[in-house]
Amino acid sequence: MQDIIITPSDFVSALNQTLEFAYPTVQIEGELANYKVSKGKWVYFDLKDEYASVKFFGTVYNLPGPLEDGMMLRVIGQPQMNPRYGFSITCRQITPVGEGSLIKAAQLLQAKLEREGLFAEDRKRVLPYPPTRIGLITSGQSAAYADFIKIINSRWGGVRIDHLDVQVQGDQAVTDIMKAFDVFNTSAHPPDVVVLTRGGGSADDLAAFNTEQVTRAVAGSRSPTLVAIGHEIDICLAELAADRRASTPSNAAELLVPDRTAELEALVQYKQYMSSHLLAVLTHSKQEIIQYKTDLQAEMKQLIKHSQAELKASATLLDQLNPDTVLKRGYVLVRDKATSITSIGQVKSNQHLQIQFKDGTIDIIVKNVNEVR
Repeated sequence: MQDIIITPSDFVSALNQTLEFAYPTVQIEGELANYKVSKGKWVYFDLKDEYASVKFFGTVYNLPGPLEDGMMLRVIGQPQMNPRYGFSITCRQITPVGEGSLIKAAQLLQAKLEREGLFAEDRKRVLPYPPTRIGLITSGQSAAYADFIKIINSRWGGVRIDHLDVQVQGDQAVTDIMKAFDVFNTSAHPPDVVVLTRGGGSADDLAAFNTEQVTRAVAGSRSPTLVAIGHEIDICLAELAADRRASTPSNAAELLVPDRTAELEALVQYKQYMSSHLLAVLTHSKQEIIQYKTDLQAEMKQLIKHSQAELKASATLLDQLNPDTVLKRGYVLVRDKATSITSIGQVKSNQHLQIQFKDGTIDIIVKNVNEVR
């Protein structure tokens, strides 16, 4: 039997067809080794265990965040034989696994995003209080959803809640959450606040909330964000990027809306305070009016007294300037008809004059005028 001889290209083509049929995708877990990024775009690394090592190839868009050799990863990809570079697996999804690797991945990503200022306090926005419309991103079948809705309605009510049902753990969670943020961001009328929430869980369960994609989606939200993950020990990166974080879904609802019972009690107390304050103001105003009336009366009396004194002084002055008073002292007034004669220069011989005394007048004819020289 003659051996079949094929070219390298034919072999690569046949092998890839076989791999595509037998292993269209594979999922491999192993320790990261020889990790490098080329030209800021291409990613190369190996996954190894005690006995073997497999090469991987992908783009930076496949990365969940910064990685380091020694981390445990789960990679979903397609096995292929490259005609020039040999066998490798083309990455479709990369996920850190194991608590140690998850924590390390989160630490590396946190340091990177902190350098970018993504967690800075001065970029955080104030949440509206209370909002009239809330965008809620969580699983509709979760206790987190039920608790949030229950507390919102029991505390305040009347708030519109637009819920987008997403997976909050597993491979689909990251994609679902990013799509939900995109829906709200592209809405003609986005909600007043977007709430991303879920209950507690292990590091694996919460892995989606420590990915770069979800963290950036929270930071880039068009609406202010509130992230509530039901755990207290560790804080997810999505919470650090949010405008505000809450410890639980119930706590998120409490932060967003007031308690109507407490508000009603506060209104009653405020009404009582205002009534008491108004009564005090009225009493004080009455006292001020009485005092003002007393002061005004005293001022009027003083003004009248002063005016009377001025009037008396004016009367005295007028009396002194009255011609009748002068006449009573022996002086006379000399007139030529209606004109008063005040100088000898106004008098001529044979001129008819009138002399007024205090008790009557006489008519005279000037006989002789003697001027003082």
